[in-house]
Amino acid sequence: MLNYLWAFMILIGIVWGMANGTAAAVTQGILDSAGEAVSLCVTMLGVISLWTGVLKIAENAGLVGRLTEKMKPLLRFLFPRLPENHPAGRSIATNMIANILGLGWAATPAGLKAMDQLAELEDERRREGSPEARPAGEAGNEMCTFLIINISSLQLIPINMIAYRSRYGSADPTAVIGPALAATLASTAAAVVFCRLMERKGRGAG
Repeated sequence: MLNYLWAFMILIGIVWGMANGTAAAVTQGILDSAGEAVSLCVTMLGVISLWTGVLKIAENAGLVGRLTEKMKPLLRFLFPRLPENHPAGRSIATNMIANILGLGWAATPAGLKAMDQLAELEDERRREGSPEARPAGEAGNEMCTFLIINISSLQLIPINMIAYRSRYGSADPTAVIGPALAATLASTAAAVVFCRLMERKGRGAG
């Protein structure tokens, strides 16, 4: 759907430019934007490589494991039905740690792995006939909660935004930290309250 939307917007822009005699400006704008996109990708590639590498070093050094242990009370609060020491717990914790640090790219692989593991957990519940099991093809409570927490954009350091602002010449790229922190605290608090209310009602976050 998005592909059609973007194609429609580009087509409208070209037609409008031709109708107003500014086709040359439209063409130049397309070329300039293409060059800027490549330059931005190179800049962001450096940021991605740096912070993904830092997270990998932290994982190999055992720091992620220790932080995961510290996060167990939080995970039990957010995912009360998740079995103790389930592999998904570590993946969820890794995802949250990366998101908190603003490392969305590093968080994505852990998030996908967590979803796979939670899907396997639902399969096990269905095989065992657990009353907590959801019908096949329906997301489980933990999957919904995890997705909602991710959508809330939990992060303390908006690395991406700082990189973008720096790339485009902001006089103070880090000025966004305060507003971003306030926004993420509000959105995450709302997400947690919603999940807990749904859990209390016995319907789960889904």
